[in-house]
Amino acid sequence: MNERIDVVLHRFRSRMSSYPPGMCPLALYRSLLQISMNQSCGKCVPCRDGLVEVDRMLQSVLNGNATENTLKQMEDMCRMIAESADCAVGVMGANLILDSLSEFADEYKSHIEKRRCVENVTQTIPCVTLCPAHVDVPGYVALIKAGDYAGAIKMIRDRNPFPTACAMVCEHPCERKCRRSIIDDPINIRGLKKYAVDQVSADQVPAPAKNVSTGKEIAVIGGGPSGLTAAYFLALMGHRVVVFEEHEKLGGMLRYGIPEYRLPKDRLDEDIRAILSAGDIEVKCGVRIGRDITFEEIKNKYDAVYLGLGAQLGNRMPMDNADAENVVPAADFLQMVANGNAPDLTGKKVVLIGGGNVAMDAARTAVRLNAETIHVFTRKRDDYTALFSEIEGAMQEGVRFRTLLNFLNIEADKETGKVSAVWLQPEIVGKYDKFGMVTTEHSSNYPYRFKCDYLILGVGQRSDTAHFEEAGIPVERGRIMADTACRVNGADGVFSGGDCVTGPSTAINAIAAGQVAAFNIDEYLGYHHKVKCEAVVPPALPNPCIPTGRAEIEEKDPFERRDNFDFVELSMTKEEAMREAGRCLRCDHYGCGAMEGGRGE
Repeated sequence: MNERIDVVLHRFRSRMSSYPPGMCPLALYRSLLQISMNQSCGKCVPCRDGLVEVDRMLQSVLNGNATENTLKQMEDMCRMIAESADCAVGVMGANLILDSLSEFADEYKSHIEKRRCVENVTQTIPCVTLCPAHVDVPGYVALIKAGDYAGAIKMIRDRNPFPTACAMVCEHPCERKCRRSIIDDPINIRGLKKYAVDQVSADQVPAPAKNVSTGKEIAVIGGGPSGLTAAYFLALMGHRVVVFEEHEKLGGMLRYGIPEYRLPKDRLDEDIRAILSAGDIEVKCGVRIGRDITFEEIKNKYDAVYLGLGAQLGNRMPMDNADAENVVPAADFLQMVANGNAPDLTGKKVVLIGGGNVAMDAARTAVRLNAETIHVFTRKRDDYTALFSEIEGAMQEGVRFRTLLNFLNIEADKETGKVSAVWLQPEIVGKYDKFGMVTTEHSSNYPYRFKCDYLILGVGQRSDTAHFEEAGIPVERGRIMADTACRVNGADGVFSGGDCVTGPSTAINAIAAGQVAAFNIDEYLGYHHKVKCEAVVPPALPNPCIPTGRAEIEEKDPFERRDNFDFVELSMTKEEAMREAGRCLRCDHYGCGAMEGGRGE
C-alpha cells in the first residue's frame, strides 16, 4: 500500500512541477484549491462546504459568468474560512485564494469584464519560454537526433552565438518546466548541446550570410557575452561594429571569471572566432573607457552605442581589516588565476564566505591550488544559490560546508598585516519573510574565532560604471538604468544590458540582453532586419512516452580532477545522446502549439 502511495505522490509531484509557463494563473490556483479540498477530513463546515463554494465561484470567474459582487463574496468567504477552519487544510486553502485575489487582480478583472485572460497570457513551449534567449530547443534537439550537428549549432546560433560556452556553463533554466517531467525526468538539454558541439566545432559551422552594408557604425563597449552577442547580430544585419574591450582578450567573465576546468578557453575561442566571422566587426582590446578614450568621444563618433559591461569588480565587506593581505573578493581571485597570477595556497587554511556560483568556482579553484583546507560559511541555507551540481562537485573535491554562521569581522596579524582568523556568530532559523526566504537570528551561543590564512569573499560583484555616470548616463546603486528594450533612460542612441543593468547574473541572461539590444538598435537606426536561420527542423514524429532514464553528463573522478585544471566533464556516447534526444516530446508541434517568431522588444 505504501509503495502505491509513493507512486501516486511521485506522479502528482511530476504534474505540479511541469505546469507550463504562460498558463492562466486562475486555472492554476483553482487546481491548487482542489488539492486542498481533497485533503479535507470533512469534520468542520468552513473547510468541508466553504472550499467547495469558493471553487464554484472561481469556476464562474473562469467561465466568464462572474461579476464584481462574485469577487466580494469569494473574498468574504475565504476570510471566514481562514478565521474559523479547525486545521491548516482550510486555512491554507482559503489563504491561497486570498493571495490570488491580490496578486492577480488584473486577471480577475479581465475575466469579469472581457471574459478572457489578460492579453498575451497563453500556454507556451516551456523550454523555449524559460530560455532567456528563447532558443528553439525542440528544433535543435530534433536536429541532433537526426545526426545534423552543424544544423543544431545553426539553430542555437539563431538566438545564441555561444553554443559551446553555454553547452558547458549554462544553468539550463530551459529544463525546469520540461513537460517530459510528467513521464519521468526533464530532457538533458545542456548535455545534448554539449554533445553537438563536441561533434562539430562551432567555428567550423559558417555563420548566416550577412545583409548588405548599411553604412551605420555601432560601438559596443565590453567584449563579454552580452557585447559580443550584440556585435554578432548587428554585424549580420549589415552594420559595422567596433568592440572596445578593457582586457587583452575577448570573452569577459566567460574568460576571466569561469575556471578552466569548467570552460576550457580554447573551446570559448571557437565561439568567438565564429562570432567575429559574422560580418564587419573590429576589435580594440586593451582599451579602457575613461582612460584611453572618453565615452563622449565614442558617442559623438558612432550612430549608436551598446554598453555591455560585465560585473567584474568583486565586493568587499564594510568592516575592519577588509583590505588586509590575503583577503580577496572571489571575482578578483578568479581573475588573478585566469591571468596567470594564481597565489600559492599550498598548506594554507582557506575560508570562503558566500554560496553562489562564483563562490563555488573560487572554492574549487582553491582546491586545485593545493590549499590544505577550504571551509565555506554562509548565514542561511538559502544563501547557497549555486547550482546543486556545483555544490556537490565541491563537496566531492574536499570543500567543507557550514551554514547558520553569521560573518562578524576579520582579524589580521598586527606584524604581518595578513588575515589570521575570522569571527563567526552562530545563528538559529526564524520565520519566513514575505519573499518565502527563511530569516535567522543570533543564537545564544557565543561568537567564535576560526583560524585561516586566506580569506575569499564571495559576496557579489559590481560593474565599473563611474566614468559613464560622470558622462551623464543614469546610474543607480552601481547599475545603469535601462528599460526592457535595453534603451538607456534619457540617453538617445545609447543602449545597455547584461550585468551592468541587472547586477551579477548568468551568461545566458547576458546573451539574451545582447540579442534584444541588437534588434532594438537596428529598429532605432530605422531598419527591421531579420537574421536568416539556415537550419531546417525535421518533422515531428509521435513519441511513445515510454518511461526512460535520463542520461547525465559524467565527470572525472574527484581525486583525479582536483589535482589540475583540466576540463572535468566527459562526453556523452552516441547511444546516450540519441536515446536522450528521442525522449523529447516535441512540444513545438504537440501540446503547446506552434512556435512563434519575433525578437527585440
